[in-house]
Amino acid sequence: MTVSIDWLAFVQVFVAALAGAAIVVTCYAVGLRLLVRAGRAPVVAPAEFTDAITVVSDKDLARAAKAAAKAAKKSPLTVGQKRLAYIGALASFGVAGLAVLGGLLLILFNH
Repeated sequence: MTVSIDWLAFVQVFVAALAGAAIVVTCYAVGLRLLVRAGRAPVVAPAEFTDAITVVSDKDLARAAKAAAKAAKKSPLTVGQKRLAYIGALASFGVAGLAVLGGLLLILFNH
């Protein structure tokens, strides 16, 4: 009994996975960058785990929120440019989400 590997199929799957990962990561990074440029920097409270190495205090979280608000006020963009950056951020997140959804659909229904 011999084992035969279809190397062309292996390369196709590898390239598709690499391209899909690059698309998702790039779109998400561009979306975050545009979100910050729009003056809506995401400040997320960290999850606290019992075995966490570093725990962010409420004081540090408030300081980060204050810094984000200050940066949003100092933005050199006009209101229209901020709105356009926000729409671009949403579009970029949408493309990343569609890429993930497309990959899942390929996995589920392309047997």
